[in-house]
Amino acid sequence: MNDHRKLGRELSLFDTDPLIGAGLPYWLPDGAAVRHALEEYIREAERRAGYRHVYSPVLGKRELYEVSGHWSHYSDDMFPPMDVGGEQLVLRPSLCPHHALMYRRRAHSYRELPLRIAEIGGMHRSELSGVLGGLTRVRAIQLNDAHIFCTLDQVAEEARAALAMIGRAYRALGVVPVRHRLSLAGPGGKYVGSPEMWSRAAALLTDALDAAGLDYEAVEGEAAFYGPKIDVQVADAAGRESTLSTVQVDFHQPEQFGLEYVGADGAKHRPVMVHRSIVGSVERAVAHLIEQHGGAFPAWLAPVQLVLQPLTEAEVPYAQALLDQCLDKGLRAEVAHPADGTLGARIRAARLAPYQAVVGPRESSAGAVALRLRDGRRPAPMPAAEAVGRIASVVGARSTELWDEQP
Repeated sequence: MNDHRKLGRELSLFDTDPLIGAGLPYWLPDGAAVRHALEEYIREAERRAGYRHVYSPVLGKRELYEVSGHWSHYSDDMFPPMDVGGEQLVLRPSLCPHHALMYRRRAHSYRELPLRIAEIGGMHRSELSGVLGGLTRVRAIQLNDAHIFCTLDQVAEEARAALAMIGRAYRALGVVPVRHRLSLAGPGGKYVGSPEMWSRAAALLTDALDAAGLDYEAVEGEAAFYGPKIDVQVADAAGRESTLSTVQVDFHQPEQFGLEYVGADGAKHRPVMVHRSIVGSVERAVAHLIEQHGGAFPAWLAPVQLVLQPLTEAEVPYAQALLDQCLDKGLRAEVAHPADGTLGARIRAARLAPYQAVVGPRESSAGAVALRLRDGRRPAPMPAAEAVGRIASVVGARSTELWDEQP
């Protein structure tokens, strides 16, 4: 069984230290490379889908979260306020209030909608020490978050489009969801708004699920305090379910922040706020990927994509020249030096790399490489430039396949 906590440390992806604190992992170079590749994919996918990216502070005044409703409905999961200069500042538990203020800073016309704002931003949760573990339950989170400000008749289509983005991301990542859940309010929970508001929001999400052709299960008591949501559920190595991606409809915060747009009739109207996250928190997404792939990530996500294996010291200059070609193509590559062990030992040490290229005297004199793929395949020796180009093509396509037999 692949436990990401054990595997992540063995592969030097992340670790923790008591001096930093529980639930506050740090990312080592290989883990940071995986995280960077994931974030780069998300930003590009969002840009292509019409999102504009922003940055916002991880702190906000307590009043901000009183307006949003987080303080009265979520403060048990927030860190205590900090008294600074006569004000109380809070580590934010969510990005949505900041994005609502960004929308509010100027007037908007219906012609601008839907307005899609995205950010991979930090937030903090005061999790109890007993539930913390690895990357799945942490206190400092980098969330792939976005908020779509739209008209009522645009909501279902925006939610459907978000579900399509999630599906494309899962295919690129090699992730298989176990189910889609329509999370609704339940008895006894702290919820805002009227039953009519909740019913309308749930109907819009149901329309989106139906339009996407997805099977789903309605579950009471799993909604956010401000509205229902679609949760995309995955399972860890032990079979435990968790939510990776979400799509939410929110009528509450636009009301709280007084958000408006001018409609075609010249009157002011209230936009709807659609929250959506393609992969949820970066931490939980990487934890799931570690377990899903056992550390053998798809080539585009792998910390090191190509390891060059010179047979002897004589081939090191040729391997270094090939390394420069790889770097020019944007590949993450390195040279395994002969001084580090026998060729067999070096190949075994790099077994999780998608590609290894052995270069001996014959390859060096011919300007070629002999590739070894992680799945055991060994394509015929080929010119080095062709090999690097074909690997770069697979990586650039963000494919879960290692090799395209038809170059």
